[in-house]
Amino acid sequence: MKRWLKIFLVLLLAVFLLAVGGTIWYANKALPIGTGFVAKYLCSSTFISKRDPKRVFKEDVAPVNPLAKVVKWKIDRNEKSATATAFGMFTSKAVYREGCGCTLVGDGSEASLRAQTFFKRTVSPEVATGKDTLPWPQGKQGSVDPASLGIDPEKLRKALDSAFDEPVPEHIRKTRAVVVVYDGKLVAEQYAPGFDARMPLLGWSMNKSITNALMGIMVKKRMLNIHQPAPVPEWHKTGDPRQSITLDQLLRMSSGLEFEEVYAPMHDAADMLYGSDDFAAFAAQKPLDAKPDSRWSYSSGTTNIIARAIRATIEAQEDRNYYDFIYKELFARIGMTSTVLEADASGTFVGSSYAFATPRDWARFGLLYMQDGVWNGERILPEGWVAYTTMPTAKAPKGEYGAHFWLNAGAAGSPEDRPWPDAPRDTFAAKGFQGQRMVVIPSRKLVLVRFGATSSNAAWQTNSLIRDVLTALPK
Repeated sequence: MKRWLKIFLVLLLAVFLLAVGGTIWYANKALPIGTGFVAKYLCSSTFISKRDPKRVFKEDVAPVNPLAKVVKWKIDRNEKSATATAFGMFTSKAVYREGCGCTLVGDGSEASLRAQTFFKRTVSPEVATGKDTLPWPQGKQGSVDPASLGIDPEKLRKALDSAFDEPVPEHIRKTRAVVVVYDGKLVAEQYAPGFDARMPLLGWSMNKSITNALMGIMVKKRMLNIHQPAPVPEWHKTGDPRQSITLDQLLRMSSGLEFEEVYAPMHDAADMLYGSDDFAAFAAQKPLDAKPDSRWSYSSGTTNIIARAIRATIEAQEDRNYYDFIYKELFARIGMTSTVLEADASGTFVGSSYAFATPRDWARFGLLYMQDGVWNGERILPEGWVAYTTMPTAKAPKGEYGAHFWLNAGAAGSPEDRPWPDAPRDTFAAKGFQGQRMVVIPSRKLVLVRFGATSSNAAWQTNSLIRDVLTALPK
């Protein structure tokens, strides 16, 4: 009996040690990601959006980051930084730099990060839209009378009010902003308390669609060819099967590269954004786990590979500041002057996730695509680019994805089976985490923008907003 008791106690001790060891191992992996998320989010919200960090932590961070409950944080307004610490052992720091927002301090020094100058903008004021005396989108004036365009004002007001309602206490929407543009005119906008038309907001993966626009500009200038192999240094070794991956396949999420689009510690998306210095290098080292074009798999990593290719091409061919190139060729030309593209520690803008702009400026971006890439009679995107962008990717389910835009085409042979059944099939959208949306419906001359901090997928339905606004428009 004593012998079995000893065996039992030894096994119990072994289980205990394994559990402790596993917990320590998980903590070493997970907590740096948790503190990184807190530091980065608070830094950007404080110094770009000018929001109260206490409110941001409570309303935006804690509901989506289970590790936040063990994280302590502080904001240093003098040096413009945010620091997050867990158990006094795991610390992450994000620093703000004018022109490119906040970046986590990684393996390099904070001093070297602050010394980077690639983000200095030199766009002259005369090319930047924003005069108070001009109507939107040329200027900053507010919405026009929707009735003057044949819109039912009462139905439109109800549609916006419904977007801000909280009908289910267990699934809070936290809508922060809704903007409605019809026939090129701002017809309605509404903001939650503490938010307004001047506040830049984070689009999360809506930024992927900005990356699409930048690639379109590169194509228009014949600086890149999307049907040629992507210029990725990590794939240049003789015999590397990834050499054949094209920019088109990266844009369509059909490259076949391995990547886990999971936002949790020890998964690719989170480890890339909060545990690496060079996001494109992180994604580029991933192996193929499917033949290119044989499957569709959403991947933020592939977008950052594209972003680095854009940077490398501009710096090599233009011999100029690539941030200046981006702002001059896109944002300044359409009046998106509030836009801040944030960079990783290597200096490449985070094409997958980190762009801030006011809701009105996100609406300007949507209007550019509704106008087939033309702005004030000037072609910004190459002819045919919007048609290419909105052509369904073969392997994407329900025809729901094109080239870095989400679509509403419907399943092959069953077009009624589509993501937004109450929206026309030509609807396409930029989508981001927590319910960020920029929706374009060319057939109804409509652009919708919605921002929120929705932590439950059950809380927000884009289809409902589209349906409600469409009922207010002229037939």
